[in-house]
Amino acid sequence: MTNKAMKVGKEQEALLDALIAGCEGPQDILGEHGLLKALQKRLMERALNAELTHHLGYECNARSDTPNSRNGTSSKTVNTGNGVVHIDVPRDRHGEFEPQLVKKHQRRLEGFDEHVIGLYARGLSTRDIQSQLEELYGVEVSPTLISNVTGAVLEDVRAWQGRALDAVYPIVYFDALFVKSRQDGPVKNKAVYLALGINMDGEKELLGLWIADTEGAKFWLHVLNELHSRGLQDCLIACVDGLKGLPEAIETVFPKTQVQLCIVHQVRNSLHYVNWKQRRRVAGDLRAIYGAPTLDEAEQALERFEQAWDSQFPAISRSWRANWPRLTPMFDYPPAIRKVLYTTNAIESLNSSLRKVLKKRGAFPNDESILKVLYLALQRISKKWTMPISNWKSALNQFAIMFEDRLPL
Repeated sequence: MTNKAMKVGKEQEALLDALIAGCEGPQDILGEHGLLKALQKRLMERALNAELTHHLGYECNARSDTPNSRNGTSSKTVNTGNGVVHIDVPRDRHGEFEPQLVKKHQRRLEGFDEHVIGLYARGLSTRDIQSQLEELYGVEVSPTLISNVTGAVLEDVRAWQGRALDAVYPIVYFDALFVKSRQDGPVKNKAVYLALGINMDGEKELLGLWIADTEGAKFWLHVLNELHSRGLQDCLIACVDGLKGLPEAIETVFPKTQVQLCIVHQVRNSLHYVNWKQRRRVAGDLRAIYGAPTLDEAEQALERFEQAWDSQFPAISRSWRANWPRLTPMFDYPPAIRKVLYTTNAIESLNSSLRKVLKKRGAFPNDESILKVLYLALQRISKKWTMPISNWKSALNQFAIMFEDRLPL
C-alpha cells in the first residue's frame, strides 16, 4: 500500500470515528432516524445539487448571465434497499433539469426492484413480500407494484424461452412436475414440462419450460418440435421416466436418438407390486439386472429373477421384458457413463429444488405467475452449475467413437 493510500485510509477511519462518536446503539446507526439514513439523504441531495450545477453551468450562489436559475426544491419519497428516504430535489426555473440519480417520477432506487424479485424467486407470495418489506424496511408497497416489478420478468422469460439452442446436445433429460393453479376457475394441478440438456462441454443447460393441463405424449411432441425449431438438430441419448408414448414422440422428431428409460423409475414401479417384507430381496435381485457388467449377464439375471419371483409377482418381469429395448442402451457404455444415463437424477434433483420453492406457495393465480416464479428460481439454481458432470471427458470420447458422424467438430 502506498503512503498516499495509507493517508486516505487513516482520514476515512478518523471520519468514521467522528460520525459514530455520539451513537449509543444500533438504532442510532441503522434505525429510522439513524446515521445511515441521514447520510443516504445527504449524499443523494448533494449528488442531485451537483447534477443541477452541471446542468446550469454555475455554482450555487454564484452570479450567472444564463436566463435559467435554481428554483428551490420539491419533496420526494424514495424506496431504497434500506427503507424509505425523504429527500429534497432541486429544481430549475425553466423546468429543464432532468436528474439522473433519481429521475423524474422515479420512486424506487436501483436495487429495490431486484430485492422484490429476489424474494419472489424464493417462492414468497405477494402478501409475504409486502409483510417482509414492511417489517424489515418500513416500506409499504402495493400488490400492484409487486406485480408490475415481477411482471417485467416475463419479457426475460419470453426471450429465454425463444433463444437459439445448440445443434447437438449429447444427452437430454425430459421430465414434468405438477403445480396447483387457479386459472380458469377451481384449483387444479397443471403439468410443467422441463427439458434439461447436457451440452458438448458437459454442462447442464435447461432448454425450456412449458405449462399444460396434463402430462401426455401429445404435448411432449409439441415440446420436441419447438426444441427442433429453435435449432436442436440432434441429441444422442434421451433419458425419460417411462411415460407411455414419450419415447415414440422423441423418435418421431429425432429418429436417430437412443431412448434410455430411467432405471430408478422402473425399479420403483416394480416394487409397487411387492409387500414390505419382501421388498429388500426383490430390490436386490433387480439390482443384479441393471448392475450387471454386460448385456448378456443382465439378460441372465432377468431370467433368474423370473424363475424366483414370477409365481408371486408376474407383472414385474413382464414390465421389464416389455421395456427391455429401452432399458438396455446404457450397456453400450462403460459403468462410469452408465451412472449418468440410467437415471433421470439430474433433472429429478432440479425438480426437487423447484418443489422447495413451490412449497411456499399455495395455488398460483395464473400460468404467468407460475412461469415467473419457476424462471427466477431456475436462474438462481443454475448459478450452481459451475462444473461439468462427472466422467464427462470419458463419456465424450465414447460418444466420438460411437457417433462420429453426428458430433460437431
